[in-house]
Amino acid sequence: LSASAAAFTPSPQYAAFKAYSTQLMMESSSTKVSRGEFLRQSAAVVAGSVLVQIPFVVNAEDSETLPVTPPETPPVAPPVAPPVALPVTLPSGVSYTITKAGSGPKPQVGQLAAIRFKAVAGKIPLDDIYGTPEPYYTRVGSGGLIKGVEEVLPTMRVGDRWVLTVPGKLAFGSKGRPASAGKPRIPADAIVIFDVEMVGLPGLEKELIDIIGDE
Repeated sequence: LSASAAAFTPSPQYAAFKAYSTQLMMESSSTKVSRGEFLRQSAAVVAGSVLVQIPFVVNAEDSETLPVTPPETPPVAPPVAPPVALPVTLPSGVSYTITKAGSGPKPQVGQLAAIRFKAVAGKIPLDDIYGTPEPYYTRVGSGGLIKGVEEVLPTMRVGDRWVLTVPGKLAFGSKGRPASAGKPRIPADAIVIFDVEMVGLPGLEKELIDIIGDE
């Protein structure tokens, strides 16, 4: 603190306040001042220190008072919003939004693809393969899925997950789908939301074809 005191240059307000307080102490020691008057003058000194807004620290050696500079608060950077994926609409009317981007290869027409998906038509659930132990295997371009999905699958990469919006004409058409065992009725021209993930491309292994059939 002694080194800091030597380098300290008092402001005009601080110098005036210190002179006044020193004068008050000299007058109180050289003249007879009543206890009430001394307390009143001391209170004025304290009030003056508040008005000139001078912070103090007491020097341990000579009880001199030094101003203290408060530390600067570093600026806080605003949070960065994550990028928002925009939907892409194809000429056919099918639109998709990429929710996860993969880096694997794209399937070729005629190649087996392992996918997981969940599909709904309005509030009617159709299928959900995300909760099954094995993915769903389909031959790309074979027509095993609705037309809007078949159109998009060859453009996906392994690891991609897209949410498709398939118009009625590329889903179940104007006739819809009648109810059957374990399958609800789909109304005519129903829009289908198809959440699909390209899991892998197992290829044309004979053992796999024997299991799922050669369409």
